[in-house]
Amino acid sequence: MNRSAQLGNRASTVLGRRLGSELLRLRDAAGKTQQQAATVISATNSKIVKMERGWVPMRDPDVRVLCEFYGLEDSKAVGRLLELARLDRERRKAKGWWQHSPQAGALAEYIAMEDMASQVRTWQMSLIPGLFQTAEYARSLAVSDAVWEDPDEIERIVEVRMKRQARLHGDRPLQVYAVVWEAALRQLIGGQEVMRAQLDRVLEVAQLPNVRLQVLPFRAGGHPCVAGPFNIISFAEAEAVDVVHVDTIASTVWVENEAESDVYSTYFDRTARLSLAQHDSAVLIDSLRKGM
Repeated sequence: MNRSAQLGNRASTVLGRRLGSELLRLRDAAGKTQQQAATVISATNSKIVKMERGWVPMRDPDVRVLCEFYGLEDSKAVGRLLELARLDRERRKAKGWWQHSPQAGALAEYIAMEDMASQVRTWQMSLIPGLFQTAEYARSLAVSDAVWEDPDEIERIVEVRMKRQARLHGDRPLQVYAVVWEAALRQLIGGQEVMRAQLDRVLEVAQLPNVRLQVLPFRAGGHPCVAGPFNIISFAEAEAVDVVHVDTIASTVWVENEAESDVYSTYFDRTARLSLAQHDSAVLIDSLRKGM
């Protein structure tokens, strides 16, 4: 990969890439060239390249003109793209605390998206959701990760994870819908004492009016989400679209295609329907806590 491409990748954002891919799809469907698109908005060919790769923020007039040029007449679809452009501009201008925290690392983009979101739906198989974790639980996870060895660095990582939880409170609390496999509640991260306190914390958070927690019990058997955990991030605006965050061992994957993100939503809903009701989930968590 050449240096300019590397710089471009670092400058791109999840929302910018999604908007750019939508415009690229429309241009291809309309049979237009990058040069023609550049001419219609009085720009250079390189600007169209940057827009379609999500490297630069996009102005509403440019988005409107390109949509018209590409023959997109559906006002709702145009509005959705304009909303993407607005959210992306806000994301790029954001001055959140995570930008000054090197420990946020690859999670910085996710934290930025979470900060803008109105709702997060999270499916977890082996870990308690980060927004529900105690400091001791988070510390135990960091200690068990071979990447982190410096105790001071581990403490800074724990601090980042705890700061995220501010979104559960305040004037615009994040709506969180969590579905957690029973295995995550039984895994003794940090030992019995740490895990007992963690389950106490889960029960406490589950009482918040903006939190919905369901447990998928072992007895539910097979389920649609066996492939692994993920987070679906939603925004308050009517025309906004969901994005999906998937963490793997080696990398972070963002699902930015609308059709693919809809698949994750469908799988999440199906798994939620197999899960215990909120009250029954709390009863199971309490019984596990008492048994430790």
